[in-house]
Amino acid sequence: MTQQNLDPDQQRIGPRPVDRPAVDPAAAAAFGRPAGVSGAFSPHAPAAPALGSLPAAPPTPESLASAFGRTPADSGVRLQRPPAAGHGGAEDPEHVWGEDEDPWRDPSAGAVIGPPAVPKDPDAPDGAAGPGGVGTQLSLPEVLFGRRVKPLALVLLGVIALVVGAAGGLVGWAVARGGDALTSDVTLAQVEESVERAPGSVADIAQRVRPAVVSIEVRVDQGGGFGSGVMIDGSGYIVTNWHVVTLEGRADGSAKITALFTDGTRAEARVVGTDPKTDLAVIKVNVTNPTVLQFGDSDRLQVGDSVIAIGSPLGLADTVTQGIVSALHRPLTAGGENGEAPITYDAIQTDASVNQGNSGGPLVDSTGALIGINSAIRSSEGNTGSVGLGFAIPGNDAKRIAETIIRDGAVKHADLGANAKSVSAETAEGAQVVNVTDGGAAAAAGIAEGDVIRKVGDRQVRNAAELTVAVRQHQPGDTVPVVLARQGRELTVQVTLRSD
Repeated sequence: MTQQNLDPDQQRIGPRPVDRPAVDPAAAAAFGRPAGVSGAFSPHAPAAPALGSLPAAPPTPESLASAFGRTPADSGVRLQRPPAAGHGGAEDPEHVWGEDEDPWRDPSAGAVIGPPAVPKDPDAPDGAAGPGGVGTQLSLPEVLFGRRVKPLALVLLGVIALVVGAAGGLVGWAVARGGDALTSDVTLAQVEESVERAPGSVADIAQRVRPAVVSIEVRVDQGGGFGSGVMIDGSGYIVTNWHVVTLEGRADGSAKITALFTDGTRAEARVVGTDPKTDLAVIKVNVTNPTVLQFGDSDRLQVGDSVIAIGSPLGLADTVTQGIVSALHRPLTAGGENGEAPITYDAIQTDASVNQGNSGGPLVDSTGALIGINSAIRSSEGNTGSVGLGFAIPGNDAKRIAETIIRDGAVKHADLGANAKSVSAETAEGAQVVNVTDGGAAAAAGIAEGDVIRKVGDRQVRNAAELTVAVRQHQPGDTVPVVLARQGRELTVQVTLRSD
């Protein structure tokens, strides 16, 4: 059977049964209706009390009623009369409103807002007011000189300003001092006694020697160079290196040479003479009363003696360094390029720091005497600075050669008349003769190619450089014994040295 065939009453669904949960007696006692009330409103309103049963206030005193009570409505008198005509005075009691009054105020109210008790005088100047208003503002000249303010008040005002300023300054000082714990006002102690420099100290020697040391500048068209020198004679003679004044043979006679003294004096210098084989040169300047350095005896040096080097390393003039004698009689050979004779001398090795620019400067002993001319350094590969291997020409050799140059303008050295190379064997080492110069001293003495020279005079020969040094220790014309090895035999020949 479908829903369309049902009776209309049968299509309605009856109400669901009401399920009322049980009410908690405690909740019913707290929130339920009072007893006898079944609806939302009480069926019986409480009866109003009788008028006579209410307490009555005492009657108002007549004086207060007269002062503050309402006036009869027909009397035409309000709480406050309008203050003037045009605002609803006696002429127009109903009109109490003006154009300048508050539009939101009731015009028929018992009271109105009237004008101020002390009206402003329209004829008074700007800033003036009646009693109780703001007075005329005074200018600074009027305050100070117009007698408008009492002097005591001005003094008191100044004292107050000073006190406030001082207090602000003290507060600022305290804040600034306490703001950073790392800064503070401090007075450091200083010793009053002068520093003692004992005679013979490095400072004492440097003070005496430095005025005799000069910086040498050489200028040519294609550039220039610099080095050092030392004054050795009061006539203006300065000894230096050959490679300093000739720029290692590149400078010609047009080079300009300038000597710069420690006191700032500059003087043009001229070349007196050079000795390329020992890397020495003498130049002369025209100066008055120069400081002169005296020569010492370099043959008395021992390994470990203190020495001081002074010069212009890397162009830094008047530089002093200290060290010791690291080795003596160290044969050193340099140069020899471009067909020139190599530079060879019996060097003093020192660990006093010397660099480019020290060349030609003095090496002095612990007494301040000149015992060497700084000439060369040896550095590791890729390093052109000092590594503690400096070499100086012995002072005795420099003195002898400088005297010869000043006297003759040139130097002649003893010559063997043979070229040699360094050789070493299990049992011996020396300088092997490569060739013999025809008509030379070696050829005249019977020295042949292949002979190994092991000794010249008293000097042991261990390499070719030492052979050259040993020969130059003598003068041309000297006859010296030469020990050599030939075909396994050792023999000694007498050689009369000749000049180069």
